[in-house]
Amino acid sequence: MPALRYALRTLSRDWKSGEIGVLLMALLVAVGSLTAIAFFTDRVGQAVARQATEVLAADLRLRSAEPTNPRYLAEAETRGLATARVLAFPSVVSHGDDSQLGALRAVTEGYPLRGALRIADDLFTPSYTAEGVPARGEVWAESGLLARLGLEVGAPLQVGALELTITRVLEYRPDQAVGFVALAPTILMNLEDIPDSGLVVPGSRVTWSALFAGPDAEIARFSAWLSEQLEDGERLQDIGDAGEQVTGAIDRAQRFLTLASLVSVLLAAVAVAMAARRHAARQVDSVALMKCLGASQRFVLNVGLWQLTLLAVFAGVVGSAIGWVAQFGIAWLLAELVGGSLPAAGPLPALMGLVTSLAVLTGFALPPILQLRSVAPVRVLRRDLPPPRVTASVAAGAAIAVVVLMLAWVLRDLRLLAVVVGGIAGLLAVLMLAGWVLVRLTGRIRGGAGVAWRYGLANINRRGGESITQVVAFGLGLMVLLLLTVVRNDLLDGWRASLPEDAPNNFIINIQPEELPEVQALFAEEGVTPPVFSPLVRARITHLNGVPVREAEISDPDARGLLTREANLSYSPVLPASNTLVDGRFWAPDSRGDEISIEEDIAASLGLSLGDTLGFTVAGEPLVGRITSTRAVAWDSFDPNFFVLFQPGEIEEFPTTFITSIFVPRDERGVLLELVRRHPSVSVIDLESLITQVRQVMDRASLAVQYVFGFTLLAGVVVLLAAVQATRDERRYESALLRTFGARRSLVLRGVIAEFVVLGLLAGVLAAAGAVVVGQVLAQQVFRLAYAPDPLVLVGGPLLGALLVGLAGTLATRSVVQTPPVRTLRA
Repeated sequence: MPALRYALRTLSRDWKSGEIGVLLMALLVAVGSLTAIAFFTDRVGQAVARQATEVLAADLRLRSAEPTNPRYLAEAETRGLATARVLAFPSVVSHGDDSQLGALRAVTEGYPLRGALRIADDLFTPSYTAEGVPARGEVWAESGLLARLGLEVGAPLQVGALELTITRVLEYRPDQAVGFVALAPTILMNLEDIPDSGLVVPGSRVTWSALFAGPDAEIARFSAWLSEQLEDGERLQDIGDAGEQVTGAIDRAQRFLTLASLVSVLLAAVAVAMAARRHAARQVDSVALMKCLGASQRFVLNVGLWQLTLLAVFAGVVGSAIGWVAQFGIAWLLAELVGGSLPAAGPLPALMGLVTSLAVLTGFALPPILQLRSVAPVRVLRRDLPPPRVTASVAAGAAIAVVVLMLAWVLRDLRLLAVVVGGIAGLLAVLMLAGWVLVRLTGRIRGGAGVAWRYGLANINRRGGESITQVVAFGLGLMVLLLLTVVRNDLLDGWRASLPEDAPNNFIINIQPEELPEVQALFAEEGVTPPVFSPLVRARITHLNGVPVREAEISDPDARGLLTREANLSYSPVLPASNTLVDGRFWAPDSRGDEISIEEDIAASLGLSLGDTLGFTVAGEPLVGRITSTRAVAWDSFDPNFFVLFQPGEIEEFPTTFITSIFVPRDERGVLLELVRRHPSVSVIDLESLITQVRQVMDRASLAVQYVFGFTLLAGVVVLLAAVQATRDERRYESALLRTFGARRSLVLRGVIAEFVVLGLLAGVLAAAGAVVVGQVLAQQVFRLAYAPDPLVLVGGPLLGALLVGLAGTLATRSVVQTPPVRTLRA
């Protein structure tokens, strides 16, 4: 195959001369960024598949808010199925004066029915498979709890009214959703200890689970029987249901991270296009000579196609290797969110890398290469003949087609695809316009600058198109990184600063009606102003305007979630302080008893308005409420708030608990510990600790996203290098002429430094401005905050851009400046 042999020979020559280095570098960035995400999500996906039979810790799981009907367990045992029970709920545990919210799981012998518990004898010691469950009087706790309370194995732990002993470190349980852990550490105990703990009383918010396991055929028959027996509030889950929830979360995370990596792919593709145009331009004379020696158009085309194919394969393999190494960084950053070890990645992401490499080259490098076949042989003698040009429509059409196809492959949603494509087009248009304005401004200020600065600024204006591309490419990468910093630091800190000094920092839940006077008296004894206690009644929404919820067409996922779980109802004679009436009227003394007030967003998502009705099941009894008002709720007030409020007297006879929020200074937290000691079933949720944990999770997650967007910054650098490479010959001649006319090499070098420092400064200004504008929009529209831009972002963005671009550009062009003028002029 002569074309293949010639392609190999010319690629080797071009590689040695540095012709294709930038093009290859851009491909490696594109493939590496995309495959890093693919390898990581592939490992998580394999963990899901590997543990599919363990995700429920059983073959079948029945969840309910009440103890499992003994008839179900008896029927399962009659059919020869293994059974176990689990009781799960949040509760405060303590050691001395220190307390921590924990996720308590009380289990029976036999748990788990599928998979195995892994425990360790102490912190940082090897784990092993557990035999059985904690004995009575013992607990197994996750390392996070021990670390937060400063405990070791063997220490006592106050759980309700019981003092239990920590005997093992809990490393893994099968039903922890394949490693995606909750904020509260898990504490495993024996179900037989629950009655003596005083933690669970009628009305407590707990989740009971019955686990079933056995032969597939018998499980299928039992599942069919049990489905017909289910009552309101009972939900049956099989492996498929649980797997769908987990894989759905993984799929959403994969889409987001892959979409983030596509930003770097698109920027790298721009660099590929720039490098390919230069490569094609430098091949014109060689192709003309080949044709003089008898090469056909087909041979020239085949050589170009073989070159692209070889480059694609090489970049696909090496870029995938880079992605494989890079994904370990993502796994490390997300280690707190993804528990346990992950299996090795499969080969599919590497294939994706190869396809990405081929797609980028096809859309962005193929058009100029195809034009080489049209080079006229006479160009060997007629140097004045212009090289063949790629029509803008062909180049743009190929590039847009590849971009849209890649986005469609990631998003798999036509409507979302249209939104994203439109958003990208709009963003690029705004950035290009801003870049054009900034570049034009440099032309107006160069008159008063020194010689070197005038030369650098003149270069920016003379190469306006390339300058704008460089500013936008690097500015986009830097803007994303700055924006993540704004969201992670400025907005969250601004939200916390916006809270009043006496904003509630603790939620108290599960207060029984008979305990309420004692709780109020305790606060009075300790000199703490008793808070307002809100009644809470558990119910389930069953009908919307008389239509069963199973038949209602609800598109909003949050609204669907509300319909599938228990709802918290409350009653109040007056409009709560953190609520604002939007429409209708709040009830008057002569109002009908069936009137209800609903939160405005939920009303909109359910398609409800004034006069519509909601049907509920409360403690097994039907109840209908008529909407007479809608409310706006300030959820960030930390006051107890509810989606649905009833009039007093309508639901008071149903089982009720009370909830409140209260501000307790850190040095007075003893009152809360005393509250839990006197009333073990009451749970105190420390909002400060919870916010701190959320902040830690946000920090790790945003660092992982910044890590991914680091490829975007690399892609911006590659665009810069491609632009420098495209003007390398022109810069060499400029430098030679200036030095011939008496300019020193240091002057030319200072001019080059000035050019790239200003380009970086412009990119940094664009990045900082974009991050601040988007941060302002997020603050006003999402967080409802007054946002003051961080001076570090406004100053650091331009300085960082100037430093990075100035350094990269100077290093890339230094060899051009150092070339002796005589060599350039003789050439």
